[in-house]
Amino acid sequence: MEIPILQDIVIILGLSIVIILAFTRLKLPAILGFLIAGIIAGPHAFNLISSQHEVELLSEIGIIFLLFVIGIELSLKGLASIKKIIFLGGGLQVGGTILITAGISSFLGLPLNTSIFLGFLFSLSSTAIVLKLLQEKGEISTPHGKIGLGILIFQDIIVVPMMLFTPLLAGETPNILSTIAIMAIKILLVLVIVYILARYVAPKIFGWVVKTKNQELFILTVVVFCFSVAWLTSTVGLSLALGAFFAGLIISESDYSHQATANVLPFREIFISFFFISVGTLLNLEFFISNILNIILLVIGVILLKMLVVGGTVVILRYPPRTVFLALFSLFQVGEFSLLLSGVGKENGIIPENVYQYFLAISIITMGITPFLISAAPKITYTLLKAPIPSQVRRRLENIKKSSQAEEEFSEENLHDHLILIGYGINGSNIAKAARKAEIPYVIIDTSPESFEKAKKNNEPIIFGDATQATILKHAHVQEARVIVIAISDVDATRKMLTTVRQFTQTATVIVRTKYVKDMEDAMRLGADEVVPEEFETSIEIFTRVLKKYLVPFDEIQEFINQIRSSDYEMLTSMKKSPHSPALQHLNIPNREIVTLKVQRDNRQIVGKTIQESGIGKNFRVTVLAIHRDRRYLTEIAPDTIIQQGDLLYVFGHPNNINHLNNQLTF
Repeated sequence: MEIPILQDIVIILGLSIVIILAFTRLKLPAILGFLIAGIIAGPHAFNLISSQHEVELLSEIGIIFLLFVIGIELSLKGLASIKKIIFLGGGLQVGGTILITAGISSFLGLPLNTSIFLGFLFSLSSTAIVLKLLQEKGEISTPHGKIGLGILIFQDIIVVPMMLFTPLLAGETPNILSTIAIMAIKILLVLVIVYILARYVAPKIFGWVVKTKNQELFILTVVVFCFSVAWLTSTVGLSLALGAFFAGLIISESDYSHQATANVLPFREIFISFFFISVGTLLNLEFFISNILNIILLVIGVILLKMLVVGGTVVILRYPPRTVFLALFSLFQVGEFSLLLSGVGKENGIIPENVYQYFLAISIITMGITPFLISAAPKITYTLLKAPIPSQVRRRLENIKKSSQAEEEFSEENLHDHLILIGYGINGSNIAKAARKAEIPYVIIDTSPESFEKAKKNNEPIIFGDATQATILKHAHVQEARVIVIAISDVDATRKMLTTVRQFTQTATVIVRTKYVKDMEDAMRLGADEVVPEEFETSIEIFTRVLKKYLVPFDEIQEFINQIRSSDYEMLTSMKKSPHSPALQHLNIPNREIVTLKVQRDNRQIVGKTIQESGIGKNFRVTVLAIHRDRRYLTEIAPDTIIQQGDLLYVFGHPNNINHLNNQLTF
């Protein structure tokens, strides 16, 4: 039996492999390779695809899996924490783009309905591309990552009212208000269902599935859950992608979200490639080549317009300049839902064929350059922030950051020989608690509005600002600090902070938190005195506890830890290749165990007797290390310590001897 789409899959994926292999050698992003593969295989080039509609369906599945994974990583609490960004930021960005685009288009002579519809199209950015790139860079949880996520969520929601409003722009007169009211009720109902599923249903279902220890059943449950919620939202008129996002939020509240992510990722990588390929197939090469100059000018205009609106939106949200630039370099492109919406507009006669082709060319070009700009955004931002700007403008930017508001709450003049804590996340807040308890003077710097408000509620001395900027560090008296702790997850920002800090002080001890050991060398080179990688510090803590359980002497444990840290964790990273260290010689005591035995049986030879009278040491050849009795521990074990029924004995000895004693203590 012949399957036409199978031939198309082999052709487009095979072509993609060749192109991406070449792009990898040239260090170009894979997304661009998929777009080019789509252009080559599309109907306007070599016309290698016969099942265009089926390929588009596969691309839709890719978007579903992408939004599903994003939802898992965010969680309902995380979504609630960015509600201001979603509704205020998203509303400002979409509304501002529509107004400006409609005004410019009308000025150029386009009809009003077409102008407004173009505003709809250009207000939407690419959820698939932006979130994929931010996820690969580990920046979803950064300030600009949360801004991008929040605005993109709003765009995915607002695309539904846009589709409802499109027939009205075409001159049709349905009862649009009643339609929108019904849609609002449906959305509210979906949110209620999502909450119930997340709180009560999903944890139980996945708990039952996990108990079966059947991996295939677990994967099947995850996929069915994802597609079911996507189908639910689709039936009420919302997008499949938004439903998949809700499904991810539901699973994020369970204890099995990490495993669900691991299972879904391979599906996502395969299907999302079809999305980028399907976008590439839409480009008309003949029209593109003949109008290349106009297209380039329009691309520049659209990028500048969207950057202006996004930048203004982030400024209104009171974020620092660095976050403003990183956000606008992420959301400047035209999105995949714009392509879907443009088809509706074309069917209703709102957008002419030539305008539609211009729109397609702009969309694909802006999508194609997105990976380059997002990758270069930190360097461009750093250069722009270093550029000379008028002092009045700089003062206005600093007022936006609310640093003056923070200064009123504590006296900067008292900051001397103090601790500067950059980042008020989990690590930062714990360090602040310890500093307060130890009566160490400290000040916190953070750019997150949520963290800022949390710190203010806790009466913490905090400055709202970006610690990569010299002005903010000056407010914190960086030149007089004894210790500076950088406790953030943004690697690029950490590097900038280290460089800026060392411009003011060479004497302060700078301690940096990093996720991976591989980042240590770079941080040390830029001026860090100590780098604490989460990757191995957790391993050391666990291993230390293991050593204690094996009764390794404390000084040898400490010596082992010092050896690991002094060698920059090389002992752990190369453990398999190195011979055992002498410090590990007590890890395994041959034929000896430490176990706990419950005194259940009223054995008169042991119960009620002292350790010496019971003959535990002489007759059973085991040693009692401690006794747990009545919710307290007896650790000072002497020959006259009495054994009572119900005691929990911690004993050390040969396994056979321990078993023999256990038989005397149990029924």
